[in-house]
This record gives sequence, structure tokens and C-alpha cells, in this order.
Amino acid sequence: AELHLIGQIVGASGFPSSSLFCKWGIHTGSAWKLLSGLREGQTQVDHPQLGDVAYWSHPIDVHFATKGLQGWPKLHVQVWHQDPFGRRELYGYGFCHVPCSPGWHALACVTWQPLGSWQERLSQLFVGGGPQLLNSDLIYTGADRYRLQTVAAGTVHLELGVLLRHFARYGVEC
Repeated sequence: AELHLIGQIVGASGFPSSSLFCKWGIHTGSAWKLLSGLREGQTQVDHPQLGDVAYWSHPIDVHFATKGLQGWPKLHVQVWHQDPFGRRELYGYGFCHVPCSPGWHALACVTWQPLGSWQERLSQLFVGGGPQLLNSDLIYTGADRYRLQTVAAGTVHLELGVLLRHFARYGVEC
């Protein structure tokens, strides 16, 4: 069976500053094989002139093959802010499941930030930076993520076209 994703990371909204960029990746189970496209990437930095919405229009075009549904693809994102001096600050982590029905889908991927201790928050206020995950796998694996103290961040907007092929051979109705 094959899964083809064609679409874009449209942009982001609801973050405290502009000058944002996004690092993204697609995580799959071991039964999935990448046939073509990139499994991860990064958008450009957007400096919006009006409003608080960052527009990236970053293309996604990946093609997978699989023999089972276990490990269905998940799209994970990290939103970063770049200041005028080129310093980068993490603004949010997030993930969303790739839709399993064929067609065109508009997705809103909500993001979160690790909260940190009161000392880290005070330091963040004066110096910048802030707590980051040591292991980015926590973004899309649920076991340890629920022990984190987090605060809500903004939303990443995506448009994905999902194409499925030969899933009926494996007893999956589309």
C-alpha cells in the first residue's frame, strides 16, 4: 500500500512575536518506507509587515510505502523566533496525525512550550531563551510527554492532500 502527501505548511498564528520559522518532520513506524520526498525540513523566516500571522507556504511532498497501518505518519513541528541579531528562541512544539482518509485537509496543529521552574521563567524574562526538550521524540510519543508542565503556544496551519493506493489489498476500505 502507498500513501502520498502533497501540501504545504501555510503559516502560524497566535505566537507572541513575528520573525518565525518552523522546523518540521514526519515520524512513521518501522513498517513504513520513504519512497520519495524529504522526511524533515525547515521553512524560511517570515517578517510580516501587518498582523501577527507568519506565512511560509512551505511545500510538503512525500511518498511512503507500507504493509500495515501500525505507525501511521505523524507530522511534528517546532516553531522558532529569530531576533534581529540572528539569535533563535523556541516558541513551541506540536504534532498532528496525518489524516487517514483521502482528500484535501486543512489542519490546525496546536503547539506548546515547556514551562520550566520559576527561576527559569525569571531568567527567560530578562535573558531570553527558555527550557527546551533534550529529546525531541517526546513531541510525538505520549508516554513521558504527559508528565511535562507546559503552557499553550500558537497554532501552525497546514494544508495536506492525502492520496491512498492499494490499501484495499490489505483489507482497508478508503
